[in-house]
Amino acid sequence: MATITSSAVTVPYLAGKKAAGSAKVSTSPKVAATLRFGVKASLKQVGTAFVATAASAMMASNAMAIEVLLGGDDGSLSFVPGNFTINAGEKIVFKNNAGFPHNVVFYEDEVPAGVDAAKISMSEDDFLNGPGETFTVTLTEKGTYSFYCSPHQGAGMVGKVTVK
Repeated sequence: MATITSSAVTVPYLAGKKAAGSAKVSTSPKVAATLRFGVKASLKQVGTAFVATAASAMMASNAMAIEVLLGGDDGSLSFVPGNFTINAGEKIVFKNNAGFPHNVVFYEDEVPAGVDAAKISMSEDDFLNGPGETFTVTLTEKGTYSFYCSPHQGAGMVGKVTVK
């Protein structure tokens, strides 16, 4: 097993040297700084720490947004996922995938009290027409929100999100 061992670094003193801007650095010749530091860790420990840090960063970034596909890979007229849970303040990115045009409209009477469904919805006349186009919304009030795609609502393209 490879290890990283102790090392010593010596920093020379700067007696009588001129620094940038012509300021004189006055350090006594008796003050020669020697820094010592020791690091002893196996590569396995370093690797484990790296993996743990990367996993934490990925979870933190994933906790900030969820992607919902508009239209299934199989051609279905659906939201994928169609029923999911997020934390308050988390972004939802609705991404055009298949069977477009699509939009995202929240039902007025199926959002938490005090939430204006029109402010968090696309207009029923606006559409995502191309592959990869997105609509992003951030929900801050806890509760259950139901939504639909206006051109495909009759085909069952509806969804639900619970905000904790």
